[in-house]
Amino acid sequence: MSEESRADRRSPVGEPVVRSDPAVTGDRAAEAVGFDPNDPDSVAEAAETVARFAAGDVGDDDNVLMLRGAAACAALVRGVGSYKEAVERAGDGVSVAFIRKWARVHDLPQAVRRQVANGQIAPSAAKHVARLGGRDRYLLAWATIDGGLTVREVRAVASAVNDGAEVEGAVRDAGVELGRLQVRLPADTYVELRRRASMETVEPGEIVADAVDEYFDDG
Repeated sequence: MSEESRADRRSPVGEPVVRSDPAVTGDRAAEAVGFDPNDPDSVAEAAETVARFAAGDVGDDDNVLMLRGAAACAALVRGVGSYKEAVERAGDGVSVAFIRKWARVHDLPQAVRRQVANGQIAPSAAKHVARLGGRDRYLLAWATIDGGLTVREVRAVASAVNDGAEVEGAVRDAGVELGRLQVRLPADTYVELRRRASMETVEPGEIVADAVDEYFDDG
């Protein structure tokens, strides 16, 4: 896990911040399991979880359990100190590449992991989002949702960016216009937005952007 990826994650490694949030996972929040890389027993549990995860005991369609597997990978690496040792602890059938790519998913920013947990981003797509760092991760994650990108397309964008392309151009090549977002407004708000945009001779998006920027500045 790079320093950049660790910096993206604000919560402790192994802690089920997203998986334990009922607003994201509903009734399954009570099932959330955390892993403490400083607790030998918890590290041992993480190793067992990684082994089951690598063996395919978690279905690809169960986003919450796949995030648990990702958390186990990250906690195991942190607990034992290296990918090589993590592989040895997890046992046969587990590779460095497997642990590394899923540990990166656990290191994604919480805002992105929440979208993985609720099914907006497939875990297999999240693996490729996690190959990027910083702002590029967000841009590819939101493009995946807003543009309906397939896993293959997400992988292609991530590869292009890692080869030196700008994420904006790589996403555009995949057919997605960054910043284009459909929103649903109450009828009265819609009428007033259109009226003001017409009177000011601007696009409605300019007014929305200014209002959102002001909202964020106040926050």
